[in-house]
Amino acid sequence: MRVLHRDPKTGEIKLRIENPDDLWHLHNLLVPGDAVRASTYRRQEGKADKIRPERMEKLRVTLTVRVDRVEFQAFSDRVRIAGVIVEGPQDVGQHHTLLLGVEDVLSIIKVWKPHELRRIEEAVAAAQKPMVSLLALDDEEALLAQLRQYGVRELATVRAPGHGKMFPSGGGTAVYFEEILGTLSLTPLGEALVILGPGFTRDEFAAYLRSKAPDLAARLHVHGTSYAGMRGVHEALKAGVGAKVFEESRVAQETRLVDRLLEAIARGEPCAYGPAEVSRAIDAGAVEILLVAEAVVRDRGVEELMRRAEATRAAVVLVSRHHEAGQRLGSLGGVAALLRFAIA
Repeated sequence: MRVLHRDPKTGEIKLRIENPDDLWHLHNLLVPGDAVRASTYRRQEGKADKIRPERMEKLRVTLTVRVDRVEFQAFSDRVRIAGVIVEGPQDVGQHHTLLLGVEDVLSIIKVWKPHELRRIEEAVAAAQKPMVSLLALDDEEALLAQLRQYGVRELATVRAPGHGKMFPSGGGTAVYFEEILGTLSLTPLGEALVILGPGFTRDEFAAYLRSKAPDLAARLHVHGTSYAGMRGVHEALKAGVGAKVFEESRVAQETRLVDRLLEAIARGEPCAYGPAEVSRAIDAGAVEILLVAEAVVRDRGVEELMRRAEATRAAVVLVSRHHEAGQRLGSLGGVAALLRFAIA
């Protein structure tokens, strides 16, 4: 994400969306009542007296919409922003949906909260970090995924061919590896590719890749896991995988913090979870890190907890619902805290 312009007097911040992760940040920045200005397409106003008005051509216009709802579409790398037009060359007062993707520019006009401004700073900084792809495979199936700031996104699955007369003398393995390589060649893999999984297939494919696609060798990392598929990806994520690019990821950070929380609960160490218990910890000045699940961040009571926690210099971390750690935090009420000291 890139900040193109700020106006503290009007509360306007103009942003350029630079990668799919920025769309997730945008989804979390916007709440009902915010104003968003962007270039969009809308049909020309037709004559009201026509019984069967002709289908008008869509024109490129700049509109400002008062936000009603926001939808993040991870499957298509888009954010849909629906609301009422409050400023523009036509149709003021009517409903419109802005559909924004990578490379689009928009302005957000609102009263900014500290955690929202911090999220913009994080998105700007994260744009400089490398993208990581993961290939989790065994002798039956290979899953290709990508590590995004909002979680792990599954991109493709390749299944090994059956064994028997069709593939004598290991021919099935050759076909399997060729198909995986074909899938990799069609995917922007980023600066690192982590190959993981159990058994010998992982190492055999890594060797195959080094011989067939030497350009990938410099960014290849191999990591053993007990499982293939998404289960293996989550196992590797918890372990940190060892690669610096993986360690820097937001998902890894969120996972480590939620794991710390669960360990603290299991060991009886200072922590709190649930709105009431966390509120009491904030009042005592005991909160070191406040963890908030993305699903509850727009709740007014939760917003108040975040504001009070920041006033005591606690760090506030929003945890995405798109990975396992966010789902575990959600099962604890969506709000939890690691404490500086125990409270009675």
